Amino acid sequence: MRFKKIKRAGIFTGLLGSAFLLAGCSRSTINYQIAESIGTLGKYENNEPVETPQMKVEREQKEAEEAKAQALQEKLDQAEQLAKGYWYEEALGILEGISGEEAEDERVTAALAACREGQENMTVFEGDIPHLCFPGLIEDTMRAFDGDDMSYTYSGAMVTTSEFKKILESLYEDGYILIDIHQIAGLETDSARAVTTMETKELRLPKGKKPLILSQDNLNYGGIKNGDGIATKLILDEEGQVKALYTDEGGHDLAGDYDLVPIVDAFVEEHPDFSFQGAKGIVSVSGSNGVFGYPVADTAMADYEENRTTVKTIADIMKENGWSIACAGYSHSKMDGSSMSLEAFQEEIDSWMEEVAPLVGKADIMFMPYGAFPEEPSDQLDYLLEEGLVYLCSLWGNQDYREVREGYLYQTRRFVDGYTLLNAPDYFNGFFNVAGILDENR
Repeated sequence: MRFKKIKRAGIFTGLLGSAFLLAGCSRSTINYQIAESIGTLGKYENNEPVETPQMKVEREQKEAEEAKAQALQEKLDQAEQLAKGYWYEEALGILEGISGEEAEDERVTAALAACREGQENMTVFEGDIPHLCFPGLIEDTMRAFDGDDMSYTYSGAMVTTSEFKKILESLYEDGYILIDIHQIAGLETDSARAVTTMETKELRLPKGKKPLILSQDNLNYGGIKNGDGIATKLILDEEGQVKALYTDEGGHDLAGDYDLVPIVDAFVEEHPDFSFQGAKGIVSVSGSNGVFGYPVADTAMADYEENRTTVKTIADIMKENGWSIACAGYSHSKMDGSSMSLEAFQEEIDSWMEEVAPLVGKADIMFMPYGAFPEEPSDQLDYLLEEGLVYLCSLWGNQDYREVREGYLYQTRRFVDGYTLLNAPDYFNGFFNVAGILDENR
């Protein structure tokens, strides 16, 4: 180490000696030669051999100013993203926390004015709140509709990714905005009377926007034949984002936007104003045929624990990204009083709570399979409420209906599948033009 120091000092002394010999050279030329030799070329102002005290002060001041400017820009960017999703109160909290000279920055004052204007334009919404529910989606119609014994089933029971994307565009252009079902109503407890009731919430939306609940029913990928041009499960890509696993015509497995969840995620990322305060939609799951494409029943299969871990990870990420997960019964069977005994009804719910809830979270939303709804009053209905399932969604083809009832919210869903698109297009008037979205390969 001492040898290196002596050697470098010798080089530097030699360079200085050379500089004196080159008395006719300019200082900048000499500095350049010295900096090039000692490896500091371009590091200091005018290629000075060392950083002078004044240069250090100027550098540190510049770095501090740059750091301050970067911190301010990060706050502005964060506030802008919040405002795009209608989180005006949170955005204002960030902007109003900016003090000193930065508070007078025209970008800050403009952002504050925009947020306050947006907040003032929020109005109480009163009217119907539609709920559009979709099945799984078809990516490759040529393989799905190839004339085999599954073609008719796929055509009637499913929607294509092309159709779904066009539907989203139509809804967005018409002023619809995704909301969370929990923003409609919620449980409130009167501690004095020890009574808990479901109460309607005041829904304030941006002026001109219309609320919409979006969902996908029974997402287990059961009955899908791999190679038919349809995704077979949800997976996580290399960046940890939820995608759908799809096998292309060449037999290659691809992770991408091949089903409803990743398509909606991508659409909202591109159009953040389509989602009210981060809401995406609801995905219902059963259990007997798996969850998200993964068998999760406690069997002798080797990948049982791995499947359960994967499902839990996917569910956690989905919920963080604005999705709710609903119960669809364990076997996705009709669950009204005439179709199922009380004992079987309770077993459906118990099995879901024991096998599926630990993976996706304890649901408070119930999608009644096939729209079959228990009588009111009935022991079946009481059991749902006792288990915390208080957002109960049935089916109704061409109307939107919701009602806050004793202890729960009742809402209907319009089911959007291939059969309805082809045979009852008028059901969707006001949402999208069926003729304009239908896949040409149907």
